[in-house]
Amino acid sequence: MPSIHLKVARIGNSRGVRIPATTLARYHIGDSVLMEELAEGILLRPKRRAGAKLSWDDTARAMANVIEDWSAWDETLSDGLDEIPWESTPVRRVAEKSPAYPATPRKAKRPKK
Repeated sequence: MPSIHLKVARIGNSRGVRIPATTLARYHIGDSVLMEELAEGILLRPKRRAGAKLSWDDTARAMANVIEDWSAWDETLSDGLDEIPWESTPVRRVAEKSPAYPATPRKAKRPKK
């Protein structure tokens, strides 16, 4: 799309530009736009209206009407995770490599007076 030179006009203490009617129609811009300041420049985009949201009742009804197949989850029963003890200390895994540098002890802090 070719660049269009727009004149900046004084509007009170602010400035404004006039956007051609064909551009407004192409992007379905009505009375207002959203402006974002980006590193590359200023972005003007149409303000989109959010679609109708479902109520909690409608959502629950829609979920109840969907027939779901949970049989794929049966495979997880044989993964052995039930037999692994859950520990609060980190466990070293086989895939973790030892660091290439030796660990150096930290200096002890002096007690506060």
